[in-house]
Amino acid sequence: MFDLRWIRDNPEAYDRGLARRGVPPASPALLDLDRQWREAQTGAEQLQAERNRLAKEIGIAKAQQRDASDILRRVGESKERQAALEARAGELKVDLERSLAALPNLPAEDVPDGLDETGNRLVRQHGTPPRFSFEAKDHVALGEALRLMDFNSAGKLSGARFVVLYGALARLERALAQFMLDLHTREFGYREVSPPLLVRDETVFGTGQLPKSAEDMFQTTQGLWLIPTAEVSLTNLVADEIIDEADLPLRVTAWTPCFRAEAGAAGKDTRGMIRQHQFSKVELVSIAHPDRSVEEHERMTACAEEVLKRLGLAYRMMLLCAGDMGFSARKTYDIEVWLPGQNTYREISSCSNCGEFQARRMRARFRPKEGKGTRFVHTLNGSGLAVGRTLIAVLENYQQDNGTVAVPDALKPYMGGVETIGGV
Repeated sequence: MFDLRWIRDNPEAYDRGLARRGVPPASPALLDLDRQWREAQTGAEQLQAERNRLAKEIGIAKAQQRDASDILRRVGESKERQAALEARAGELKVDLERSLAALPNLPAEDVPDGLDETGNRLVRQHGTPPRFSFEAKDHVALGEALRLMDFNSAGKLSGARFVVLYGALARLERALAQFMLDLHTREFGYREVSPPLLVRDETVFGTGQLPKSAEDMFQTTQGLWLIPTAEVSLTNLVADEIIDEADLPLRVTAWTPCFRAEAGAAGKDTRGMIRQHQFSKVELVSIAHPDRSVEEHERMTACAEEVLKRLGLAYRMMLLCAGDMGFSARKTYDIEVWLPGQNTYREISSCSNCGEFQARRMRARFRPKEGKGTRFVHTLNGSGLAVGRTLIAVLENYQQDNGTVAVPDALKPYMGGVETIGGV
């Protein structure tokens, strides 16, 4: 949600920001609704003031034993007009808030222009993709040959975009998540959380998935939503809260299943585990002071990068252009890991600074040490990392010519000392 007062004062700047995202100008319609709402509200207040004045006249007339029937008639008419204006103001307020809620955050000034991934900018690259003396296989060929990755059984149970992992691969998935959690909690100061996976409308509204992305989520018959990312649950922990400035930043992390309908991804990545309806992710969320959210964004991204560094996986970091960012983000870094099976880099983490955009929707504020009143916090979120995609990266980058997969050193303590998946 964007600050309506700022839009009133800066309509052209607001529309320029939307244009960078490929969104048509919105300020004329918003400000017209705003004008009508304020006129209706002001009219109702004026009628209330008039009725207060008439009430005094009635008192004087009765004290003087004069006929007050005409004044009483005017009071009745005023009540009816006020009720109509208040109802109209209420309708206009709902329309205005609904219109604002459907518009994305504005990009930060240092975000490059562009409407799709071709406008993204390379920030840095780390590590060298491995060179094999044999033809590299993708994770599907590796996992199925090891008889530890089963898409057919998952299809019988649930349909497309699901997988069953067995034995060492199931353990590897768990090992990756535990490794990430230990790194983020023990070394980077995040507090581990086990949050709900089912949430209410206002929760997914708070982080911006509603109303825009309803078709990409699953909803139960009781009306609750399955979380598409733990960002939803973790960020909303501060909804309707006022935090002391001394407690900022708040840093939390969670390993959860995530559920996405992938309605907008028909035909994309239908093979394998890249894009599934159910997957697990270790999520990072920071609730930060507005003056320090930029540095918190860099810190969070570095925490996600460190996972890949310790796993020995080559990656690159991209700064997303304005048109390729998520709805709530004002600046986003994507970390892309090298996948030999696809001979390309693929996204494995997305770290975003949302500014006060989500905080306004959630009414999440902090109380400054000095001065009066409260201010909106800044919210940040990032994958630290997507566990399934990290598993894919490990399989493909650590594959060996005999079809087995070496276990990265960082994961061996979590794998009970197992050094190789597959073979005798």
